[in-house]
Amino acid sequence: MKYKTELIINLPRERVIELFDDSANLTKWQKSLRSFEHINGEPGQPGAKSRLIYDMDGRDIEMTETITSRSLPEEFSGIFEAEGVWNSLTNHFYEDGPGKTRWVLDSEFKFSGLMRVLSLFMKGSFSMQTADFMNDFKEFAEAESSAAAETESQPES
Repeated sequence: MKYKTELIINLPRERVIELFDDSANLTKWQKSLRSFEHINGEPGQPGAKSRLIYDMDGRDIEMTETITSRSLPEEFSGIFEAEGVWNSLTNHFYEDGPGKTRWVLDSEFKFSGLMRVLSLFMKGSFSMQTADFMNDFKEFAEAESSAAAETESQPES
């Protein structure tokens, strides 16, 4: 199963990348992410592996992320693997006018075992979940930048 999701973030691409590329921000916008642990390789670079644990409706789902490509600010790609699920994500970031970034995410899923059967009934939920994650990042990034701008504009006491 393959699909593309995109949205506009009301921030310059440089700021979007800064927030997206900081693993400390993951739990701020991925609401179901319980933990992120670097396993090996140089963090954030191709070949690096991390363990992620998500709370999916009260059930812990463990995933392994392997970064496959990093050419920011244009692209960042990775493979996510969990029991019965293989997921390739390729993130593209484009300047879309002054102070705007278009984020395009290409997703590919492959399933095995029980997940192969379940995926037949859940196709729409995967693309909806991707759109939700992207919207959560957009809200986080825009709010974070707005709060930072307010702090900078406060007169010193």
